[in-house]
Amino acid sequence: MGAGWASGLNVYATILVIGVLGLTGTLDLPPGLDILMDPLVLLAAGVMYVVEFFADKVPGVDTAWDSLHTFIRIPVGAMLAAGAAGDLGPGTDLAAAILGGSLAAASHAAKSGTRVLINTSPEPFTNWAASVTEDVGVIGGLLIAVNHPAVFLGLLAVFLLLLVWLLPKVWGGVKRVFRFLLRLFGGGQDVPTEGGGPPTGNTR
Repeated sequence: MGAGWASGLNVYATILVIGVLGLTGTLDLPPGLDILMDPLVLLAAGVMYVVEFFADKVPGVDTAWDSLHTFIRIPVGAMLAAGAAGDLGPGTDLAAAILGGSLAAASHAAKSGTRVLINTSPEPFTNWAASVTEDVGVIGGLLIAVNHPAVFLGLLAVFLLLLVWLLPKVWGGVKRVFRFLLRLFGGGQDVPTEGGGPPTGNTR
């Protein structure tokens, strides 16, 4: 659950933390996750983390980055959760993948929706503060999940309760993210308005 939740916020930091914990012997990774200790995997995750570190702090760029990573964070969160389940059987693997993917989707929606709202502010400092807080949260959350799983479950419950309260407030931002994806993969056509009116712009 920790891997799934963290992947929704920053998938590359998640891979780095788990891989380094396994490589240093701090955490005994199950066979499904031992590939994260591969130097090439750590190098690739490190390079992408650096790219995301800077992209995530530029208003507008962060929203586009989050939109594209909808197709990366959620599947990887499901895969990491399934790998963390170990060799407990296909049923357990599938259940872990569903749970991990759902948590990744929840944290990703909270992150991307909140960022769209933050980007309406003319100053960039709120955006930077949110990005750094997310990075620290991913690293700290995974360390708590490894060393104090009961505490992490309590914090996760609080997060889910806050999410129920937060999502209606950031739903407009979440819809903007999906509209961006629809325009991107729909040939640049505008999405019809909520009132059912005709789309605007060039629809050829």
